[in-house]
Amino acid sequence: MDGGDSSGAGAGSAAAAAAKWRSDASRAFQYYLDRSTPHATGRWLGTLAAAAIYALRVYMVQGFYIVTYGLGIYLLNLLIGFLSPMVDPELDPSAAAEGPALPTRGSDEFKPFIRRLPEFKFWYAITKAFVVAFVMTFFSVFDVPVFWPILLCYWVVLFVLTMKRQIVHMIKYKYVPFSIGKQKYGGKKGGSSSSSPRD
Repeated sequence: MDGGDSSGAGAGSAAAAAAKWRSDASRAFQYYLDRSTPHATGRWLGTLAAAAIYALRVYMVQGFYIVTYGLGIYLLNLLIGFLSPMVDPELDPSAAAEGPALPTRGSDEFKPFIRRLPEFKFWYAITKAFVVAFVMTFFSVFDVPVFWPILLCYWVVLFVLTMKRQIVHMIKYKYVPFSIGKQKYGGKKGGSSSSSPRD
């Protein structure tokens, strides 16, 4: 009886320790993820490094083309979400008729374009996809033999057709998914000529 109780208590304490470690690791990961939010350039350089490591791994093993194709389809899906507005004018005609909302109070801000998939979530999903795909290259079960040029051609055709559809959508509803900061308006510099000192 005592042996059963002690083994149950030992398993319970091990489960509690594992849960605490998982909670601490999750909290630390979220802390560093939150700290990386304002550093967009560094984040994207890290993602480019992960993509390069993945491409090098696939090139070295000469396989896992089906994993790469699935990764490409997933990235294309993320890109469409990144380029699409939060409220699709095709699905909500009232939003298309009203257009971008102008501020009505002093605390309001004019936001002409709000993405369906924000930049940070877009970056995080891409980075996570490359890491998962990289891990998958260590399991031979995912190395399905395929003729990779066919997959590449199919992906390129899919990319062109999807981007064409997205660009037509952007032109039809007159929105641009990229902004280069707030727009600056040029006004008259200095005072009028009557206020300038004369000799």
